[in-house]
Amino acid sequence: MMSNLIRRDPFDDLLRGFFVRPVDIGGGGGVAEAPQMRVDVKEDSDAYQVHAELPGIKKEDIHVHIDGPVVSISAERKQEKEIKEGERVLRTERYFGKVSRSFQLGQEIDEAKSSAKFNDGVLELSLPKKAPEQAKRLTID
Repeated sequence: MMSNLIRRDPFDDLLRGFFVRPVDIGGGGGVAEAPQMRVDVKEDSDAYQVHAELPGIKKEDIHVHIDGPVVSISAERKQEKEIKEGERVLRTERYFGKVSRSFQLGQEIDEAKSSAKFNDGVLELSLPKKAPEQAKRLTID
């Protein structure tokens, strides 16, 4: 049973992990995955309030689409390729690319009255519910 022991130097592993390869904490393969868009949705009697975390994204790179009760949010973080002469990138952990999220609410949204704000990396949507259409009675001529 003792032959299965492997001798490791924790300090050497720390330096190698920092300078050479990604340190994998908790399960992934070391490859950067697209981050999940964190979303909170609250409802009151006449509207939905949505807060979506989009840190590091410019507001012009965020798009919101409403189709009845379905809300879709997409965003893109663009990579800034500013490497100075003589500079070498040792490690990049920030994600660049597109992220999107769609969800269905319990009632159709009134797109004309909807509004959006973006402050400190948080997108805030105010989505008023569309008034249910009343059944119409046709008069017979």
